[in-house]
Amino acid sequence: MSSFFRELKQRKVYRVAVGYAVVAWLVVQISATVIPAYHAPEWILPLLITAIALGFPVALVLAWAFDIKGGAIKKAPESTIATISGANKRRVWLLAALGLIISALAIGAYWLRHPWPKAVTASQSAPATMPEILEKSVAVLPFENLSSDPDNAYFADGIEEEIRTRLARIADLKVISRNSTQRYQSKRGNLAEIAKQLRVAHILEGSVQKAADQVRVNVQLVNVQTDSQLWAETYDRKLNDIFSVESEIAKRIAESLQAKLTGREEQALAAKPTNNPEAYDAYLRGLVFEARSNYSSDALLKAIGLYERAVQLDPKFAIAWARLSGANALLYFNRNDTTAARRDAAKIALENAQKLQPNSPETLLFVGYYQYWVQRDYDLAKTTFEHVSKMLPDNGEVSYALGAVARREGLWDESVVYWERGLALDPLNTALLTEVAWTYDALRQFPTALKLYDRALDILPNELSLMALKASIYQAEGNLPEAAKLLAQVNAQTNSDVAVRIKLAQLRLERNQIEAIRFVQLRQARLHFSSGMDKGIKQGGLALLNRVAGDTASAKAAAEQARNTLEPLSKDQPDNAFVAAALAVVYAILDEKGSALNEAQRAITLVPSSKDRLSGPGFEENLALVEMIIGENSRAISALTRLLHTPYGGWIYSPAPITPAILNLDPLWDPLRADPAFQKLCEEKQP
Repeated sequence: MSSFFRELKQRKVYRVAVGYAVVAWLVVQISATVIPAYHAPEWILPLLITAIALGFPVALVLAWAFDIKGGAIKKAPESTIATISGANKRRVWLLAALGLIISALAIGAYWLRHPWPKAVTASQSAPATMPEILEKSVAVLPFENLSSDPDNAYFADGIEEEIRTRLARIADLKVISRNSTQRYQSKRGNLAEIAKQLRVAHILEGSVQKAADQVRVNVQLVNVQTDSQLWAETYDRKLNDIFSVESEIAKRIAESLQAKLTGREEQALAAKPTNNPEAYDAYLRGLVFEARSNYSSDALLKAIGLYERAVQLDPKFAIAWARLSGANALLYFNRNDTTAARRDAAKIALENAQKLQPNSPETLLFVGYYQYWVQRDYDLAKTTFEHVSKMLPDNGEVSYALGAVARREGLWDESVVYWERGLALDPLNTALLTEVAWTYDALRQFPTALKLYDRALDILPNELSLMALKASIYQAEGNLPEAAKLLAQVNAQTNSDVAVRIKLAQLRLERNQIEAIRFVQLRQARLHFSSGMDKGIKQGGLALLNRVAGDTASAKAAAEQARNTLEPLSKDQPDNAFVAAALAVVYAILDEKGSALNEAQRAITLVPSSKDRLSGPGFEENLALVEMIIGENSRAISALTRLLHTPYGGWIYSPAPITPAILNLDPLWDPLRADPAFQKLCEEKQP
């Protein structure tokens, strides 16, 4: 063997192996960036990597047998290769075998880290059959608040959620999450029908009555298949003993359903998160505001304040620290506050949770969110979420998080698979249905998106946000009359930023600029802006509307107001891509061309498409608009041509990716209409 390795060196096989590995690595890295940009099928990259790996042993054998001299490929001298027989032949086979082993290890390592995603097509957007109803399955319906003070409703919600959280940690049980059960808050209806909709065999009902430090909790567990009450109990306890009530209820449910418990699960059922009733009260109030936030900055800030109160009262309250980290991280991720102070607040809270309970699934869940929302390390976040999913097999939130990360990576089919897994746990979870629908919207698979929004509207009829999102699909298809029907109830007082944004897009597409301007002015007069960014973006949107309406003076006046709002924010939050993008449009309207292009490019640098497939292209659309405003029409059309075939989730002034219908209708792009290249884009067949 020693002579074999000496001969490898003599024949320069080592040099070829190292060179091949370096070039292969560069090819894979470039391909991983370029292939998604051209929207090639997902199997192309794995196939390329496999081909490169299989070429490695071939390169080694060729390096053994041949040499390069004087720019020509020649056989190695007879004195060294002799004949391909005997010992020399065995060495060639040995070299080939070593190359194949190395290639197999490389391919195996790749597939372990990047499993082939399950293919998802439009026809598979909903499960072909409903999931089987398992005997050990339960849904915890919202607990009724029987307290004389209606403000104590948060306490009933908190008790219900804590019981559900404990049950969800039992691997032998299937537990439906809060998102699917909340629709039964005000009207119970027939338990058998509810169980059928939720795909469970058992339902837990309850009520909570709180007065001063006294709490009464009534619960009953019903087997809906036999229409029998398995167990019922009333607990009268002091407020500081509420944790034992939650534990006892969870244990009785597990016993009634004959669920097998591990030692870790028994400890989780008996866990007492805090000994301080006031801290627990603040924590429960924070949970309510966080559940209501739906990306609302105001609600998130209130939740943050309450979690901060909880950890001030009990610095050892680990789950409160974890949720405080998550709320701060979400505010940072949403670009409402990208200051170093907000980022550090998320980090410090997480570190405190890790010191107290480093291995708890709740702490690890928010470690994953910090990696996703703050560090934007999608591979690391995915690894953490997958670990948590094994610890919390019935937690739909983990599937939701995995789907969100996969979508940011441009793994669209994989994200849908994760969300479908979540829907098996939460069949009535409109948030999950909306995310899947929005994914198909980004892919411009509009018929599938419409079906999914219809499923969500079957669960929450007349929900304005859902109706508006469905309307955005009709807008993208150019069907403005159908969109208008769905948006008829949206007005300046509507408490949904999504619905308002889509309503404004509708007015713009209908070329009803006067009504759109009046709508914005009415809303600005009545609305308290939760952040300077919201205010600046809306001021910039008003400037755009005035520009489209031909009122240059009003457009520049609104743009000047937006500049005064956004420039201080840009200095305070230099990493905020949304502020940079909005400021770019403002500068363009004010004829400050250099500043406009710099800010638009800076936004793209902050959130590049190569690192964020969902949001990144939206900033490229923003650059195209800026280029058009300053007169760089050919560059704008070139960008729009590329974006027309790029999946993404819209842009700050548009709720969806561009389509031929949008380009044809939207007056924002009127300056390009005389250009034949733009006309060709408008006439393209719908992707």
